[in-house]
Amino acid sequence: MQFTGILFFPVTPFDRSGAVDPGLAAEHVAAGVEAGAGGVFPACGTGEYHALSLDEAAGVVATAVEATGGRVPVIAGTGGPLGHALGTARAARDAGADGLLVLPPYLVGGTQAGLAAYVEAICEASGLPVVLYHRANAQYAPATVARLAADPRVVGFKDGVGDIGLAQDIVRAVHATGRGDFAFFNGLLTAELSQGAYRGIGVPLYSSAAFAMAPDVANAYYRAYVDGDEERRLHLVDGFYRPLVALRDETPGFGVSLVKAGLRLAGVPVGSVRAPLVDPTPEQERRLADILEAGRALL
Repeated sequence: MQFTGILFFPVTPFDRSGAVDPGLAAEHVAAGVEAGAGGVFPACGTGEYHALSLDEAAGVVATAVEATGGRVPVIAGTGGPLGHALGTARAARDAGADGLLVLPPYLVGGTQAGLAAYVEAICEASGLPVVLYHRANAQYAPATVARLAADPRVVGFKDGVGDIGLAQDIVRAVHATGRGDFAFFNGLLTAELSQGAYRGIGVPLYSSAAFAMAPDVANAYYRAYVDGDEERRLHLVDGFYRPLVALRDETPGFGVSLVKAGLRLAGVPVGSVRAPLVDPTPEQERRLADILEAGRALL
């Protein structure tokens, strides 16, 4: 499976009653693909996988597959309690998803062998290609990633920890297996801020939550990144991404909440986030509006 372009993590829209809004979800995904997304990752972190029932997650993925229309890969979120993970993995397969992003198990931590067994159970349940998400209580040792990479269904690794040295060890461990088709992603929150460093260790891809609310700014960054225009890239980092990260870091969960708020500011009625996340205050929304305006002024 090959990925090119920005990796798009859509939000999950909720209507006024708090239910998933499939029509708006389809519009949101289609707009992202039209804006140049190279892959769609529905019902993942930005899509509030943690707050979706099995039926809701399955519906969100099916909607994304239909809205994408085969133009780019659709990689669905799975994870959490093993039973729920197996259910969402099978539902994603049945909906026509191209692969899975394996989020951490629920609550408990296990050994490296246990973590590998968790991934292997998901592979067996769905048969779909999977990308490992290295984060929280799912932190993989280089040897574990190399072991899993022996299975051709394990096609990628997304780093959400931020330990550059460990990430480089994992890249080298997989390369030593001879896998030339393995994809590496920078999956840190607001990954654009750290992507310059990740590129230096052989991690060329990154996920972009900002793309979901400001595709014009995210595309400008991506073009500068691909073209090697460091002056332009850092101009966008300083003028948009650093202020956005400063606001994001004020409140836990704002990596998702601010994206939904940014869409609402643009007139897209995606609703609030679900508990335990919280929406920004009116004052924080005003500051977000200023950051978005400043980012677009750089274009």
